[in-house]
Parts: sequence; C-alpha cells; structure tokens
Amino acid sequence: MSQLKQLEAIAQELIDLYEITAPPIPVETMLQRPIDNMWVAVDLNQMSGSFLSVRDLYSPRMSIARLLARHVVGSNWGKARNVPQLLNNDEDMLRVFTRMLLMPTEMMEALSSGARHQTALSMQFEVPEEDARLRLQEWNQT
Repeated sequence: MSQLKQLEAIAQELIDLYEITAPPIPVETMLQRPIDNMWVAVDLNQMSGSFLSVRDLYSPRMSIARLLARHVVGSNWGKARNVPQLLNNDEDMLRVFTRMLLMPTEMMEALSSGARHQTALSMQFEVPEEDARLRLQEWNQT
C-alpha cells in the first residue's frame, strides 16, 4: 500500500473513531477532547495568537488542524500506525496529512462531481481554497 493510501486510511480511522459523519471536521473539539487519552487535552484559549495564520478566513482552522496532526504523530495511537515513519519529519507531508484529516476520502467520495472543486470544498470543509485545490490534486493521485 502506498504511503498516501496508508495516511488516507489512518485519517479515516481517526474520523471514524470520533464518529464524525459530515463536514466540517471539528478539529478544535478533537484537540480539546481526546478519546481514550490519545494526547493531553489542548486548551485553545491558552494558545498564542502568533500561532494562528490569518491569511484567509479558514487559515486559523488549518493551523489548529496541523496542531491536531502533530498530536496524532506524537501519540501512541499514531505511533502504533507508523504515522511518524510515514511522515518522516517532512513538514510538507504533515500538511498533506492535515488536509486528509480535514477533507477525508469518504466525505470527498460522497460529494457530487459538481461539488468537487476548490471553491465548493473550501466552503463545505471550511478550509482555504488553496488547501482545497491541493487536496483535490492529492486525492486524485491516490
């Protein structure tokens, strides 16, 4: 199984574990309420504003989602699924994994073909259009 397919499966497993069935993915809640102590709960109120990117309406969600992805990587759950090895300390791969978490394959497949363009994905999943565009490219490669 390819590296991207493995990461897709892990992202979907996490979405299923949280019983999320529709976008947008509640990354804030996932960080604040880890299942089975997967990681230490994050108090987003204690975070510095400099941590969040504000280039786009949804850029702060991407920053929080990357924080979630980092918690998955460092968790025993993520280690048991070889996430650190799959990402190999590569920041670009972390961003790919983050987009998978925010726009999971099963939810992408459930969209009509007309809704599979960057503007619609951006609005549906509450992500910047650039990330929606990149996710579409990555999704089409798997």
